Amino acid sequence: MKKRLDKILGGILVFLMASIVIAVLWQVFSRYVLQAASSFTEEIARFLLIWIGILGAAYAAGQQDHLAINILPPKLNIKNRIKLRMGINILIILFALFALIVGGINLVYVNFELGQYSAALGLPLGFVYAVLPISGALIIWYKIIELANPQKYLAS
Repeated sequence: MKKRLDKILGGILVFLMASIVIAVLWQVFSRYVLQAASSFTEEIARFLLIWIGILGAAYAAGQQDHLAINILPPKLNIKNRIKLRMGINILIILFALFALIVGGINLVYVNFELGQYSAALGLPLGFVYAVLPISGALIIWYKIIELANPQKYLAS
């Protein structure tokens, strides 16, 4: 199940990266070659960057490629290293739950309630910020998988 999620999320990130490259290239081309800057590509690139950054953080958490200070774990025996890793994963789950899911849902709700739309695209900003609870759910899912089998995911 994790491999399938990795493949789907990786594919989405590749698509988003290709989209932002195309948007930025079109912006540069329209500005310098056509001498008429495209009004919507800057906003598309900004929104795509938000989605890439937040979803990329979830993907990195699932691959255990996220930033970590690895001073204490090598000094611990394997049993304590597993306990430390499980404690860290529980803290990550709590952060994802409260900051990303609860906070993200509140942000999305407020943006839809206030009827806020983006300037150039006319897109409801709630859709842009919906990536927060989605990413939070993905991070929690990855960390639950890791908690279920700590030996397999133990970093050396």
